[in-house]
Amino acid sequence: MDRSKEAAAEPYQRLTELRNGLLGLHKTLLDSESAIYDHDVARITSRGHLLGLVMDDPWFAYLHDLSRLVVEIDERLDADEPATEAEAARFIQQARALITPAEQGQGFEKRYFEALQRDPNVVLAHGAMVRLLSTLREG
Repeated sequence: MDRSKEAAAEPYQRLTELRNGLLGLHKTLLDSESAIYDHDVARITSRGHLLGLVMDDPWFAYLHDLSRLVVEIDERLDADEPATEAEAARFIQQARALITPAEQGQGFEKRYFEALQRDPNVVLAHGAMVRLLSTLREG
């Protein structure tokens, strides 16, 4: 591979790893929230029912921030032009900021903090994401 192709491949590879890590975290959070909703709020009767809840129910609304970031990365990876170092760095920075839990925060950061307090699987997924982010330099 010539040097210009190598340079173009690196941001793509980093964004792919970031996307896959965020998807894993999203799945873990979705599983955690679904279990609590199913137990404490109302029975989830099917995957279609769950999809409707994820899209429209306030219980799951905080996950939209994480979903949106994954979609933005997907769109960038699918673009005709290769991703740049600066774009990869911006997405990595966004991911770091997003997965920073805060007990006194609002939206995602508060609900993420709460999920980390109650579910060891979320703690493990968070640890994996933090490790991944530590390997992905910002540019």
